[in-house]
Amino acid sequence: MVRIMRMVFIGPPGAGKGTQAERLVKTYKMAHLSTGDMLRAARDAKTEVGVKADTFMSAGQLVPDDIIIEIIAERLGSPDCRDGYLLDGFPRTIAQAEALDRMLAEKGTPLDAVLELQVPEEELFRRLAGRGRADDTPEVIRQRLVAYRKQTEPLLDYYRQKKSLKSIDGLGTVDEIFARAKAALN
Repeated sequence: MVRIMRMVFIGPPGAGKGTQAERLVKTYKMAHLSTGDMLRAARDAKTEVGVKADTFMSAGQLVPDDIIIEIIAERLGSPDCRDGYLLDGFPRTIAQAEALDRMLAEKGTPLDAVLELQVPEEELFRRLAGRGRADDTPEVIRQRLVAYRKQTEPLLDYYRQKKSLKSIDGLGTVDEIFARAKAALN
């Protein structure tokens, strides 16, 4: 029997998080909660919080923490989250992590794990440059990686101090990386 799993999945752009998230969601039969997908769904459904988020999204701005947290809280209340979930793209900041902790403490449903996919910067750069997307220029890739490190380093320390961070090597085949992820979670 697969146990209920509530987790946060962290990894830089190009780490292969999407591929591994798909496999984890299937294996542990949990909801995949991607912040980007949730924001777009709330906007398209024209929910109150979705309309608020859209004012920032359509201006190309980051959606403020309070709106993101509201969307996450709304989504965690969905029936498909009762059997567990994988949070992808949230939290991105210490303030968001603290808000998530408070939210989960109120429900009595703490996180089971925070899984970090580690890939060396040179490899991330190689992977991202190899995708051939128009916005994957060397300058843009560098900016994205710098922004990720700046935002995420404090978050990794936060979860490391709480003893919930499990870091896995993101190099190797998809199957090798998935085996490491499962071993870290079991």
